[in-house]
Amino acid sequence: MRAPLLAALALVVALPAAAGEVEILFKRIDDLKAVGATVESVDQVLARARISGTVANLLVDEGDKVQAGQKIATIGDPKLALATAGVDARLRGAEAERDLAEIEFKRATELLAKGVGTKARLDDARTRLDVAGRTMAAIRAEKMVSGERSSEGAVLAPSGGRVLKVHVTEGTVVLPGETIATLAAENYVLRLALPERHARFMKVGDSVLVGPRSLTIGEAPPRLGTVRQVYPRIEDGRVMADVAVEGLGDFFVGERVPVHVSTGQRLAAVVPREAVARRFGLDSVRLKDGTQVVVQLGAATPDGVEVLSGLREADVVVW
Repeated sequence: MRAPLLAALALVVALPAAAGEVEILFKRIDDLKAVGATVESVDQVLARARISGTVANLLVDEGDKVQAGQKIATIGDPKLALATAGVDARLRGAEAERDLAEIEFKRATELLAKGVGTKARLDDARTRLDVAGRTMAAIRAEKMVSGERSSEGAVLAPSGGRVLKVHVTEGTVVLPGETIATLAAENYVLRLALPERHARFMKVGDSVLVGPRSLTIGEAPPRLGTVRQVYPRIEDGRVMADVAVEGLGDFFVGERVPVHVSTGQRLAAVVPREAVARRFGLDSVRLKDGTQVVVQLGAATPDGVEVLSGLREADVVVW
């Protein structure tokens, strides 16, 4: 009697105490499909030349971050400088004519007051003074236009963001409207391509599972993203969609990131990850009656891991 009792006590001591238990119930889980996504900017804007000329100064390079309105290049046009000098010369001539007309008007006024001048001469002097003043005002307006055209040689960033590509070098001759640089707007998203047969399962607001980035140092846990836009155009049998996810960064564009999207639901049994033990290359769980069952695992879920085979409904798993 004593030997069987000691064996039973040894068996009780060998079995670890259960930290938790769960009853196996088949429930519907999302059927996830792995697709590739790329980091893209929400918008790409072009910084264009407003005048023709030669690129005199190039102030940015690929990868630089710029603010809206920041000068990124200067375009010089020698003809504008010559035109401005010509306007300045005409303005000085108009000012001289206005001064002579003013002197003539004062003289005509004094002569008429003394009774030796005529009213017709005074009216003629007044008209010449008015014409000289209006001519000078017109030339000044022309000078302002010329100065404004000269200031248009500054190429400004249309919005804040990151410089993706610079299309010219210093000394390049450009025409009005020619692209100087391409900028990525500050907001970045993941753009994924989903086969059209699965597109009916995707809608704005759905959650997706974003895998680790290839440029991330070390291992990072999967993150949740949200579908913010589904594009109505199908290209090459694929539907494009944008996914918003925190911590995406704002430097590399075109980086590949794995994404898992839901393409329907299926019945599955899920157990907590800590309930699974791995020995000799096999995964197993322990039932409440002490039986150790070898299981085949499937995809990870938010609350554990899917069990493909080895368990039946109503089994109680302990760990």
